[in-house]
Amino acid sequence: MGSELKVHQGAQSFSPESGTVITIGTFDGVHLGHRAILSRVVESAQAMGLSSVLLTFFPHPRMVVQQQTDLKLLNTLKEKQEHLARIGLDHVVVQPFTTAFSRLTAVEYVRDILVHQLGAKKIIIGYDHRFGRNRTAHIEDLIEFGKLYDFSVEEISAQELDTVAISSTKIRKALGSGDIRMANNYLDYTYRLNGQVAKGKSIGRSIGYPTANLMVDQSYKLIPKEGVYLTFAHVAGQKCYGLTNIGTNPTVGGDLQTIETFFLDIEADLYDHSLQLFFLERIRDQKHFSSLDDLRAAIDNDVLEARRMLMSYD
Repeated sequence: MGSELKVHQGAQSFSPESGTVITIGTFDGVHLGHRAILSRVVESAQAMGLSSVLLTFFPHPRMVVQQQTDLKLLNTLKEKQEHLARIGLDHVVVQPFTTAFSRLTAVEYVRDILVHQLGAKKIIIGYDHRFGRNRTAHIEDLIEFGKLYDFSVEEISAQELDTVAISSTKIRKALGSGDIRMANNYLDYTYRLNGQVAKGKSIGRSIGYPTANLMVDQSYKLIPKEGVYLTFAHVAGQKCYGLTNIGTNPTVGGDLQTIETFFLDIEADLYDHSLQLFFLERIRDQKHFSSLDDLRAAIDNDVLEARRMLMSYD
């Protein structure tokens, strides 16, 4: 109904003022394919005079059901909510995904969560959507439940869903290979890392390139491949471009991954400040240099390359 997005922690905290049009899923990345589906939910709800709702889950179900998974996500929960707010949804319900929740039967899930708690009058869902204990129920079951509990079901085509799935996979692979441009094209926004600036070893400062050492907020957030990147951040209201190195600092015997940014045209003390770091493109692989002088010379070249790249951004 076009108002500001309302976020609800768990289905039990949601009290629909009217019936709802619902879609269900993790929607990690909220990329172009996701937005096409979510826009359909919004349009359908508006046409029916109902509220639009996304039921999503946190943690990601695979993190609970497959506890050995090393799954990394494109968005933190906060980032996802920011992207969802731009689509025009009325509500997002963040359902805690627990072992107990995963054991709800299909009828308990549909009757108690979707109908009674969320007020479903229409559910827009993919043909391959599985739900209920052990994910045994599918869209045909949902259609039958709809007849029983008075809601309609709209099926998203296999082709559309495949596009969405491919996009998520491609974005993760692109970031894993350092192809920031491809990832940003699929996302239709600039990939970012959020965190606090912490004290590092000050090696950059000793060679004339002081860096901000970013400690990323959430351990499940996907970090791009190690290497040197062109990035930017907003510092004191100003857009500042930088060189970001993701790596272990092998030249100085480092073994833990760090995310360090040298800002090109400012020198500010950012310790303990929050920073959003946006990734534009990759400059080169991480390398081991035989001396700090060689490292400084390489960074000199990186700065020249970054400034050359920036000519196409301004």
